[in-house]
Amino acid sequence: MYRKINDYFLQWKKSKYRKPLILEGPRQTGKTYSVLEFGRNHYENIAYFNFETNPNLSKTFAGDISASYLIPLLSRIAGERIIKEKTLVVFDEIQLCERALTSLKYFQEQENDYHIIAMGSLLGVAINREVASFPVGKVDLKTMFPMDFEEYLLSQGDTELVAQIRASFTSNTVLPAALHESAMLHLRTYLCVGGMPEAVQVFSETKNYTLVRHVQDTLLSGYLNDMSKYNDKTGTRKTRLTYNNITVQLSRKNTRFIYKLIKKGGRAAEFENAIEWLCLSGIVSKVYRAEQVKKPLANYEDIDSFKIYVSDVGLLCAKKDVAPDDILYMTEHIDDFKGGLMENYVNNQLIANGFTTYYWESNSEAEIDFIIQQSGTIIPIEVKSSDNPKAKSLKSYLNKYEPSYAIKLSANNFGYNDSIKTVPLYAAFCIENA
Repeated sequence: MYRKINDYFLQWKKSKYRKPLILEGPRQTGKTYSVLEFGRNHYENIAYFNFETNPNLSKTFAGDISASYLIPLLSRIAGERIIKEKTLVVFDEIQLCERALTSLKYFQEQENDYHIIAMGSLLGVAINREVASFPVGKVDLKTMFPMDFEEYLLSQGDTELVAQIRASFTSNTVLPAALHESAMLHLRTYLCVGGMPEAVQVFSETKNYTLVRHVQDTLLSGYLNDMSKYNDKTGTRKTRLTYNNITVQLSRKNTRFIYKLIKKGGRAAEFENAIEWLCLSGIVSKVYRAEQVKKPLANYEDIDSFKIYVSDVGLLCAKKDVAPDDILYMTEHIDDFKGGLMENYVNNQLIANGFTTYYWESNSEAEIDFIIQQSGTIIPIEVKSSDNPKAKSLKSYLNKYEPSYAIKLSANNFGYNDSIKTVPLYAAFCIENA
């Protein structure tokens, strides 16, 4: 399956400023597969090391971790001659060996001609920085997300549909009705399947939603196990309680996160560490309210007002045990959930394209779902789960701030009118960070 991150890997390989690369992201997003596939296509050989399947490997890093000392040892362990610029060295599950993580600093300083990619799913929560120093400034960092909707379409063989969607997005011209309906059906299917590669592969091969849900339930169980593995007993309980409550909060009309909905009397002091754990693991992401619409938006984030979205919409539907037919036909049974689901989907597409997302509200009377900063311009984005033509909040924002244009994502076809760029929900992946 084509993954956009392959293009990043190739740029990294060719860059004269290349450093050892740390690839982060939630479990099972395809990190190992993508890196090894890249290595097979662009290097003479691969030296692969997995700290989970080979626990004794950590002993290699117990003493001297200089590059000149490690390379001969690693070559012997891998059974591969490690050659500068011709061998891709891969450290998998590097969070299990903090000394290996620290060694990347010395590879960059002493032998930067060796090409190294290290991967870890829980680097943010598993590394004890009092024991091992993180190689700040000595590595390149990249986060890998679940497959976005464009990658999903390509996995289904709809290359031409992707090209048509991109062309209509650029020109603001209506997509032919048949293609529009096809893309909307694909989108509803994607909401059920999500972007976890194993779930996408199972669906591509079987078109069986029951088998897909089994994959998703297994992934969710793995996330819960990680919460126990990298937490104390109290932290585990709070983290699981918070994670379970996120789907409930996304079913509210106002999806702003409220602590007291986790449990009666719940407060930030009790649950903020749990939320931080979930964010660091990549399982969820936070979207803060922008107190003012000024550049840079990061200067005006309200740290006490935020929304939380999960990393994959398929896992969100599985967690909430939503029947696939209710998503495919958008039945009235999930009316309360549709808005939060679509917001979650759009947020995932935006952050996969490199945006930091915010939301805006005015005296609780008007709310813009997302605000992004694109090429130095602040762009408001309103999300509608249906073809509702009303855009009261968006018009209020336009009158107040007079942006160059705004984006409205809905079930409507492409168009442009009164400074509002109408974009079908399936084309959210076209909103790119130039």
